[in-house]
Amino acid sequence: MKKKILIVFGTRPEAIKMAPLVKYFEKESEYFDLKVCVTAQHREMLDQVLDLFDITPDYDLNIMKGGQDLYDITSSVLLGMRDVLSDFNPDIVFVHGDTTTTSSTALASFYNQTKVAHVEAGLRTGDIYSPWPEEANRQVTGVLANYHFAPTPTSEKNLLKENKDSRNIIVTGNTVIDALYLALDKIKNSTNLKNKIIQGIEEEIDDSNFSLENSKFILVTGHRRENHGQGFINICKGLKEIALKNPNVSIIYPVHLNPNVQKPVNELLSNVKNIYLIRPMQYESFIYLMDKSYFIITDSGGVQEEAPSLGKPVLVMRDTTERPEALEAGTVKLVGVDSELIIKEAQELLDNSEAYSKMSKAHNPYGDGNACQRIVEFFIP
Repeated sequence: MKKKILIVFGTRPEAIKMAPLVKYFEKESEYFDLKVCVTAQHREMLDQVLDLFDITPDYDLNIMKGGQDLYDITSSVLLGMRDVLSDFNPDIVFVHGDTTTTSSTALASFYNQTKVAHVEAGLRTGDIYSPWPEEANRQVTGVLANYHFAPTPTSEKNLLKENKDSRNIIVTGNTVIDALYLALDKIKNSTNLKNKIIQGIEEEIDDSNFSLENSKFILVTGHRRENHGQGFINICKGLKEIALKNPNVSIIYPVHLNPNVQKPVNELLSNVKNIYLIRPMQYESFIYLMDKSYFIITDSGGVQEEAPSLGKPVLVMRDTTERPEALEAGTVKLVGVDSELIIKEAQELLDNSEAYSKMSKAHNPYGDGNACQRIVEFFIP
């Protein structure tokens, strides 16, 4: 009898990391009856990923509303999942990482006495307020989960310290590397797609002096809730100073749609000649930007995992990271939201080729692109 599998995600980063798992489960239809549920915690950015990987959800809670807060998201997901679980009655619900969709779906599954499989399990900072609310989300999910797919041995150790059953902890690597390789192969094997990506990015930048293939640029992303307010003001001050000190280096910043990000970024950076503020990129375009960048400044978790596979140093605009493997490997450095530290470390990478080479050639600790295969095979009889 086939196992009934429900994969649930709601944000763009979750979709990127769960899409290759959906595709792998689809290959094993002899063993599994698969359905996909999206909460649409992020609507537009989520849909871009669904289109790229050709995934049509079986359930769409469509919870995104203007001005909603964590209370709204949590209650909407809980109530929506009640109906989905009742309709499909899955054997196992798969959730990913640390979003509010993740913790709320795990809680709904627990109420339904349905087993939970947690992908990207075991990441910890030890401070439930950093990053907020992600650290609490993943810890709550870890308590409720029955199966823990840890991306690294460090994550496995965290779970063992919390007395999780070792038989249900599997070190897989991170599925984001699976997604990265899928996207890179797609771009490599399609000249039309590659040309479309280049044309789309250069039209968005809209500066005849800039060439995606030949210009030296820093890629920036930022969206974390804990950086809203003064944090983003500090980040923007740092980026502005880097741009002014290095007129021959461009900064490309796809600006998150959240008004708490849009407002300070546009107010402080829109008039700097060599800073290009563009709309959020579709996944394959963003991968291409990463690949062509000189280095990356970000507060994203996924970028910390993807960039080392492309040989790109990463400056992380956070005070803590649940990905200590990257710090230990030397692929990332924490700079927080300290303007002076952001400037100092960026300038070091621009001026010191030895420091740059050391970070760019460091080993990526996050996997080989076979994480999804390991997860699915765990459930094949």
